Amino acid sequence: MGDLKQYGLVRAQERLRDQVGHALRAALIAGELRPGQVYSAPGLAADLGVSATPVREAMLDLAREGLVEPVRNKGFRITEVSERDLDQYTELRTLIEVPTVGRIARTADRGQLEALRPNAEEIVSCARRHDLIGYLEADRRFHLALLALSGNERLVETVGDLRKRSRLYGLTGLDEAGKLVSSAEEHLELLDLMIAGDVRGAEDCMRRHLGHVRSLWADAADEPAVRKAVGRAVAAREE
Repeated sequence: MGDLKQYGLVRAQERLRDQVGHALRAALIAGELRPGQVYSAPGLAADLGVSATPVREAMLDLAREGLVEPVRNKGFRITEVSERDLDQYTELRTLIEVPTVGRIARTADRGQLEALRPNAEEIVSCARRHDLIGYLEADRRFHLALLALSGNERLVETVGDLRKRSRLYGLTGLDEAGKLVSSAEEHLELLDLMIAGDVRGAEDCMRRHLGHVRSLWADAADEPAVRKAVGRAVAAREE
C-alpha cells in the first residue's frame, strides 16, 4: 500500500482520532484503500505515522458509517458496493426524499429554509476549491438538515444510513471533468424553489439531483486523476 501520510497532514487542534478518520476517508476516495481488502490497524498506523489505538478508534467510526467492517483477528475490510446496490439505494432515496421535499416546501417556515443557505453555499465553495472531503461533509449536513424539517427523526436516520452505505462514488471523476460545481449549485436551486413555494419544481429538482448523483457514482475516474484530486482536497483543508 502507498504512503498514506499525504492524507494525514492535519491541524493540531483536532483530536487524533478525528485526524486519522479524515485521512482514511481521503484514502478511501483516492482508491488507496481498496474495496474487499483487509487492512490491519498496526499496518495503517505505520503508514500514517501514529499509534494503532487512534486508528482502531477511527476504523470503528468508519464501521458505524458502513465504510468498513471488522474482521476478527485481522483488522477491517473495506466494504464493497455493487451497481445493483447503488441502484437500490438511489431508488429508496428517491421514494423518500422527493415527496418529503415537496411536503417541506408546502409547510416549512421560510426562515427555516433560508437558514440552510450558508450550508448550500459552502457546498458550492468546496466544489470550486476541489475540496472533496469538505464537499461530502457539507452535502451530508445540508440534506439531513433539510429533511429534519419534516419532523421525522426516523426518516432522517434512514436517509443518513443510505448515504453512508452508498457513498459518493465517482466524485473525483466529476471534479476532474469540471462538473462538480454545477452539481453543487443544484442545492441552491432546490432551496430557492422551496422558499418560493414551488412544490412541483422542488420535487423535480430533487429527483434530478439524485439522478445526477447516481450517474456520478457510475463515472469511474482513473487512479492518477483520483490521487491528484484528493491531494488537492487535503491541501485545501490545510490552508
